[in-house]
Amino acid sequence: MTKTNRTILQSLGSGLIGATALTVLHETARRFISDAPRADILGMRAISKVMESADEKPPADDELHTWALGGDLLSNTLYYSMIGFAKPKHALLAGTALGLAAGLGAVGLPGPMGLGTAPTRRTEATTVMTVGWYLVGGLVTAVAFKALKKKRLLKAFPFLKK
Repeated sequence: MTKTNRTILQSLGSGLIGATALTVLHETARRFISDAPRADILGMRAISKVMESADEKPPADDELHTWALGGDLLSNTLYYSMIGFAKPKHALLAGTALGLAAGLGAVGLPGPMGLGTAPTRRTEATTVMTVGWYLVGGLVTAVAFKALKKKRLLKAFPFLKK
């Protein structure tokens, strides 16, 4: 495997780890914290909006929720995988920047996009959790990237060795 291919896989793997941590955090917290951000609702609204603009009927809420979680995982994986543009020694700074930018975007963009503001800005606590949780995703991504670059996670992900 070439160095470029290995870096791409390490970046995508790191992004997936960060995106998974973020999604698990969102999905767990929404069950226990009344003011928790609801990224899942934003995803459901976005999918519905696109489908309706194409004169298609969105699926029922349970299926739509599953689609939204899949979309969140995919889009956040690709977003957080931009960590690969950073040198490993700058991974924590890059992960922090990615997480803060994503969190601020999750707070500021849904309203202008016509998705509503309540899922991420319903209370001050919701807003703080939104930014904080995306920051956590960025930091988890950074730690995973550094570990993959140092080959500490290769035992868990043996396909990255080749």
